[in-house]
Amino acid sequence: MLHSDALSRFGYALSDTTRTRILLSLRAEPGYPSELADQIGVSRQILSNHLACLRGCGLVIAVPDGRRSRYELAHPRIGRALDDLVGLVLAVDPTCCPASDTEDCC
Repeated sequence: MLHSDALSRFGYALSDTTRTRILLSLRAEPGYPSELADQIGVSRQILSNHLACLRGCGLVIAVPDGRRSRYELAHPRIGRALDDLVGLVLAVDPTCCPASDTEDCC
């Protein structure tokens, strides 16, 4: 896989707030879909759709655990990359990307 493809997949995953919250939660510890849905505040169906996307991007895996599946980051390096991204301090012009209007972001 090309480096640009991998970064594009990671960027796509982070482009949605729900997927970002899922990744940040799984960075801390593995989780079960019902618990993740409650923690994030979305329906189980919405969470399931986002987990499918994250699996397709290769960022999370489902680990069978009895009759349930536990989700975790596909590789520890993904957690470290998230840590690095969270730690970055970015200078953002608030007039360019108002929180209520991300469609017109610079």
